[in-house]
Amino acid sequence: MYEPGPISRDLLLKVHSPDLIEGVKSDPLCSTAWHSAGGVVMAGEKIAEGEISNAFAFIGAGGHHSGNNFFGGYCCFNDVALCIVNLREKYGLSRFAILDTDAHHGDGTRDLFQNDPDILHVCVCGMNLESTDGTKVDLPCPDTLEGRGSGRSMNDLYFDLVAGQFPPRARRFRPDLLFWYFGFDTHQGDYGDIGLTGPCYWNIAALMRDLANEICGGKLAVVLGGGSHTQLATYLIPPVISSLAGPD
Repeated sequence: MYEPGPISRDLLLKVHSPDLIEGVKSDPLCSTAWHSAGGVVMAGEKIAEGEISNAFAFIGAGGHHSGNNFFGGYCCFNDVALCIVNLREKYGLSRFAILDTDAHHGDGTRDLFQNDPDILHVCVCGMNLESTDGTKVDLPCPDTLEGRGSGRSMNDLYFDLVAGQFPPRARRFRPDLLFWYFGFDTHQGDYGDIGLTGPCYWNIAALMRDLANEICGGKLAVVLGGGSHTQLATYLIPPVISSLAGPD
């Protein structure tokens, strides 16, 4: 377990505008933003240095709704983007694949990397879009109607979508490191409820761990995204961390 320091202003200015930084300073919802972003950056550094093979970044302020000059939705600084810029500059890693399973579109991440062919960004967010080069992909959430009469749960439908779409793209892309932006706001009873429960997230964690081991030497950073209920966090997150530690 590592406790990070705050993100530096110099690194922030490589991703965000001065106006955004000042806006974050004045937003009481962003009081943890500096240390949250610092934690994701530290996780990437520890992985790049070989001290750990993967990491779970337990943050207090989200990141994927933060672009160059806009933020919101409880997201302040784009932690994943800051981590990527730092890894490129300090460690020479260049290609990254991001799976975003938060309930809402990672519009800030897309804003920052829209024209970057070395970032594969796959967002399971309810839309159905793909860039011409195949590196920016929005997947529609499965409809429960698809499984009606088959006995298949939303957990199965969602996991099958992720497992069928992300690993083949990541294998072709050959990233240096994987990110999983893990939002549990999609859980039953949370604000982005689409009917998921714990086993779906735990299966995705194992999938991402195994995929990272297969294609990029185990380098995987799991970054906490949306989710509002403490009891769900307490229930869901420890098994994800246990999964990262390896199969039982």
